[in-house]
Amino acid sequence: MIGTGRLERYVLQRNLAGVGAALAVISAVILLIQFVDLSRTVGVRAEVSIGEIFELTLLQAPSVIQVLLPFVFLFGGIGAFVNLNRRSELVAMRAAGVSAWRFILPSAAAAFVLGVVAIAALNPLASMMNSRFELRRAQLMENYLGDTPKDVWLRQGDARDQIVIHAKTRDTVAGVVRLRGVSLFIYQKNAKGLLEFKRRLEATEARLMPGFWQLRDVREAAVGKSSVRSESLSIRSPLDTEAAMESFSNPEAIGFWRLPSAIRLTEQAGFSGDGYRLRFHQLLATPMLFTAMSILAAAFSLRLARLGGLAGLAGAGVALGFIMFFFNQFSGALAKADIIPLFAAAWSPALVALLSGLALLVYTEDG
Repeated sequence: MIGTGRLERYVLQRNLAGVGAALAVISAVILLIQFVDLSRTVGVRAEVSIGEIFELTLLQAPSVIQVLLPFVFLFGGIGAFVNLNRRSELVAMRAAGVSAWRFILPSAAAAFVLGVVAIAALNPLASMMNSRFELRRAQLMENYLGDTPKDVWLRQGDARDQIVIHAKTRDTVAGVVRLRGVSLFIYQKNAKGLLEFKRRLEATEARLMPGFWQLRDVREAAVGKSSVRSESLSIRSPLDTEAAMESFSNPEAIGFWRLPSAIRLTEQAGFSGDGYRLRFHQLLATPMLFTAMSILAAAFSLRLARLGGLAGLAGAGVALGFIMFFFNQFSGALAKADIIPLFAAAWSPALVALLSGLALLVYTEDG
C-alpha cells in the first residue's frame, strides 16, 4: 500500500505542476498583451524594431506577472485538484482513510514558501527590470515630441534642513540622474522647530553625484541679499541614484528591500510615507495570500465528481478569486484615503481569503 507520505508528495507534485502550467499560460497572455500595447504606444511613435519592442516587453512583463501571481495559485490549484477528482484519485485516497487536510497542507506550505521567494527575490528583480524598462523606453522615445514634459518635484532633508527641488525635465545618463531647469528652495528649522525659508538656488543643470548635487550655472538668492552667480555649486544630499529614481516612481515600482529606506527618506523629507508603508505590508502579506489561494483552490475542488456540480463549484472558486483581487485593490484605495488603517488594508484581504478557505474546507471535509 502506498504510504501517506508518498501520497502527499504525489499531490504536491501535481499541484506544483498545475501552478506551473497556470503560470505559463498567464505569462504568455501577458507577454502577448504587453507586446501589442507597446507596439501601439511606442512602435508608432519611434523608429524601433520588433526586437526592441520584444525587449521592452520582457522588461515590463515581470511587474505585471507578480500582480497576478495569486491567480496562478488559484487557477493552478483548481486545475490540479479537479483533475485528481475526475480521475477518482482523491476518492481513493479518502477511502483509504487519508484526510484531505493531510495532502492539502503540504500544498499550502509550498505556496507560503513560494510567497516568501516572490517578495524576497522576484519583486526586487521585477522592480529592477521595470526601472530598466522606463530608461530604455525613454531612450527610444527621446526624439519624440508628442508628449509635453512633466515637471519634476523632489524633496530631501534631515533634522535641520529641508530642500524642495523643482526641475523642468529629468533624464538618466550612464546611471547618473540629471535635472534641467532646476530650482532649489532651502529651508532651515528655527529654535522652535519651525521651518524658515533661507535661500533659493536657480541652476541650468543638476547632477546627482555620490552624496551631493552638482549644480551648473547657478544663481543664488538669500533673504534680504542680492543674488550671486557662480559656475558650479555642490549641495549635500542623502539620496543616491536609486533612491532618486524611486522618488519619481509610485510605491508599486520599488523593490521590497528598498521600501524601508524609501519610507525613511520620504519621512525625513517631510512627506508622508504611508503609501510606501502600505505597499510594504501588502508584500509581507503575500505568502499568506498565496496560502489562502491554495486552500481555496482545494476547498472548491473536493466535491465528488459523481455528485455533479464540480465545474460550477470550481467556477465559483474562480469568481471568488476575482472578488478577493478587487477587495484587495479597494482596501488599498480606502487606506490611501485615510478611511481605514494601513495595517488593516494590507492584511485583511489575505486574512479573509484564508479564513474563507479554511471555513469552506472544514464544511466540505468535516461536515
